[in-house]
Amino acid sequence: MSPASGDRPDPVTASIPVGWRARIDPGRGLRRVRDSGTAIVQIVVASTAAYTFAHYVLGHPVPLLAATVTVSSLGLVRDARPRRVLETVLGMLLGILVSELLLIVAGTGWWQLALALGLTLVVARFLSPQASFAIAAAIQSLIVMVIPMTAGAPFVRLVDGIVGGVFALLVTALIPRSARKAELRDAGALFRDVAGTAAALGQALRRSDRLRAERGLEKARALQSRVDDWREALDSALAIAKISPFLRRQRGELGRHARVLAAMDLATRNLRVIARRVVYLCDDDTPRPVAADVLGELARGIDLVGGSLHDISLEPVARATILSIAAHLDPRELMPGASLGDQNLLAAMRPLAVDLLVGTGMAQEDARAAVPRI
Repeated sequence: MSPASGDRPDPVTASIPVGWRARIDPGRGLRRVRDSGTAIVQIVVASTAAYTFAHYVLGHPVPLLAATVTVSSLGLVRDARPRRVLETVLGMLLGILVSELLLIVAGTGWWQLALALGLTLVVARFLSPQASFAIAAAIQSLIVMVIPMTAGAPFVRLVDGIVGGVFALLVTALIPRSARKAELRDAGALFRDVAGTAAALGQALRRSDRLRAERGLEKARALQSRVDDWREALDSALAIAKISPFLRRQRGELGRHARVLAAMDLATRNLRVIARRVVYLCDDDTPRPVAADVLGELARGIDLVGGSLHDISLEPVARATILSIAAHLDPRELMPGASLGDQNLLAAMRPLAVDLLVGTGMAQEDARAAVPRI
């Protein structure tokens, strides 16, 4: 079994936990801890270092914001792109700055608190479309207004926030999260769902089963969310690899994965077109084993493309497999005398083959030339 397909239990015989076992699962908790291990280390190291620097080096008596800014900006979310961390830091610094200015001008009190929160949210929403940016700014603004400054000159807490942000960005580069594992996991989920979609459509064609075809169409429509998840994880991995000296070697491999992702994005769109044609054709109760075989061969090529993410030696194998299929994607050759609907179904598989060839590293022009003209 290729890495793309994964070790999946038989859906017929797999046990499904119910009742309290479904709600209390130590395994899920352990997996969450494992997946967040690097993020936890990042937060602990960055917040401790920022607090220590602000307290012992800068002499700030209670550098609370130096620690809170690091925790809030790093977080436990899997999207750990330096740009996201920086945007969160800037949002919090905005909230601190607005509150510090209002403290100097108007002092403390309930209406000053309301004014600070309102002004911070208005400015933050104006500057950024991200809701998290405004919320981060508002939280820091609230902390500044509620917790009085013990000692020091004005804007000391703003300096603490800057220290926290700097250490958060340093830790992002020096203790990078292994986003590559997350993007491979999301890629595997996409390829598994594509395989399931192709299998459902192939069975529908072989049996002329309208209900199975509609199920395949539902699966095909759900693939976009898998593509988006993979893109988000891959973008995060690429951004971290650009700034981290420890992940420099992964840049080339992640670039290759980006090429496969672009191809699979187009391939899933074409698979949805194929699924709609299959649903339409299954109304006449006529089995279509030839079309089912062609789709099955393309699905085998897709599985090899997914496996090549883990093992680059599978890439030429995938290319050769898909080339052998693409060379015969002529509806007149495969199904002479077939109806226009059947010919259109096979014609819809041609762009899918081209996308998969591009995913194996073939140039777009060469991939198109591999498909016979009709």
